Amino acid sequence: MTLTPMCLCLLTRRAPDGRREVLLGRRKKLGFGTGKVVGLGGHVEPDETPVQAAARETAEESGLIVAVGDLREIANVTFRFPVKPAWDMQVAVFVGDRFSGDARETEEIAPRWYPIDDLPVQNMWDDNQYWLPQALAGQRIQAEFVFADDCETVATSRITHA
Repeated sequence: MTLTPMCLCLLTRRAPDGRREVLLGRRKKLGFGTGKVVGLGGHVEPDETPVQAAARETAEESGLIVAVGDLREIANVTFRFPVKPAWDMQVAVFVGDRFSGDARETEEIAPRWYPIDDLPVQNMWDDNQYWLPQALAGQRIQAEFVFADDCETVATSRITHA
């Protein structure tokens, strides 16, 4: 089965106290990942590049506008679910700190700014604890995660730094 092309957009900012924050959101809609805190993103449509999809999904899920040129690819992550191969995906992850607007709740996502040094990994997909802090620290990541039969916990992982 082929991997579904997906994207994530991690917008960052400085909080008033000087700490760096990242915009994540609690997934509200029923279906894949409901209730989890996730990065903004989704499917890459056939007529767009992953970075175009990241900018589009960010606007759709948070109301924030980010220019494609203000995003840089920081990670490429493969997710495999052996008991649910339809969930297998290839995710291009982008980061940026230039955007306009104010984050607002949408039908799919309840966005919130989280301190990068205190990510809510206990409420996220299991893989995030392994790669997300490294990516947000500026390390270029190539990774593959294979999930256990529960489709929740990571069974095996491979992370390299490009």
